[in-house]
Amino acid sequence: MALVNLDPESEGFGEVLQTLELGEGVLPHHLYYNHDQSRLYNTALGGSFLYELILERDAGGVPTLTEAVPVDTGDNIVGEDMYFTEDGSYFWLTFIGGSGGDRDGTIGLFDAKTNEMVRTTVAPEPKDPASGQPFILYPHGISASEALGYMLVTSTIHPDLTTGMGNTVTVLDMETGEPVQTVLVSESWDVLTQPVEVLMLRDGYPSYALVTTINDGGVWIAPFDEEMGRLGEFTKVVDGSADGLGVALEFYIGPGEDPESDKDQLLYISFAVPGVVNAYSLDNLPELELVKTFQAEPGAHHFGFFQTESGREAMVIQNNLLNAEGINAGTLTIVDIHSGEQLGRVDLPSDYGILPESLESAMGNAHYVHH
Repeated sequence: MALVNLDPESEGFGEVLQTLELGEGVLPHHLYYNHDQSRLYNTALGGSFLYELILERDAGGVPTLTEAVPVDTGDNIVGEDMYFTEDGSYFWLTFIGGSGGDRDGTIGLFDAKTNEMVRTTVAPEPKDPASGQPFILYPHGISASEALGYMLVTSTIHPDLTTGMGNTVTVLDMETGEPVQTVLVSESWDVLTQPVEVLMLRDGYPSYALVTTINDGGVWIAPFDEEMGRLGEFTKVVDGSADGLGVALEFYIGPGEDPESDKDQLLYISFAVPGVVNAYSLDNLPELELVKTFQAEPGAHHFGFFQTESGREAMVIQNNLLNAEGINAGTLTIVDIHSGEQLGRVDLPSDYGILPESLESAMGNAHYVHH
């Protein structure tokens, strides 16, 4: 883990202030604060698959990383995305590797006070995936509406990136943890789209689910029937492959075009190829209207919003996807979200020998947490 100064207006911009080793072979992945932002976690593709990062903060709230504590995930391997319940009682974690099988995947429920695992949800893939029997396979993205009592997870790819790949989203009942529906995110069952993240719109937005897909650089949308608790058919609303975009990745809802408004207004989506973040309007769902494009670098992946020292609204974009060739610039791009002007650039590989895997604000959530 590295603590980096990313304010381009501050003294020491781009400096790594601290590093903390998690262990050989861990490969830290996503960073998550719990719901009240009192605890910080890091999922991992190796090592113990989930860690709690212990922070000590000074009088100004600036943290020091003191320890990474492994969390027991039982037989579940390759931790991916997390969702924290609003009451602070539990968190959910997708395990893309499941228990290690070729066609596997599990979802763990943990006590958020003790970090102890409460249960594991397993739902093997049927012989005919189109049979209507719900299943969980290579679960990656996760999103939920607690008001409705349902959770969505995507089916992405086997951890070795070769054994198998998915093209679905599964709906789970949050009370029981059991899957109730699996829905195709593709034109047909034999076309593998590799869904990544899922965003279940909530908090006053219309009832839709959005999914990013790697293989076609696509964004898909489906209505969610609140009364029945079921998804409708997914349709592609952004065809990245037709627009020179590939490998659609993260969803975050962030500030709009009005710098005087504190309301999150736009849907931001990263595309690793060629390396951009697009902002879309949510005013005319199910259509997504492109509002602006922010230039980054190959591997544009996670990002977060913050204010610079002078109060400019900025976004930092992490440019690296799994250290994969061609999409691993390893840089951090800082842009003004209103003008699109690049405010700064940090080259961690050249300056420190570090390829950033993910990012999060040291001061608390840097985005609307869809997970």
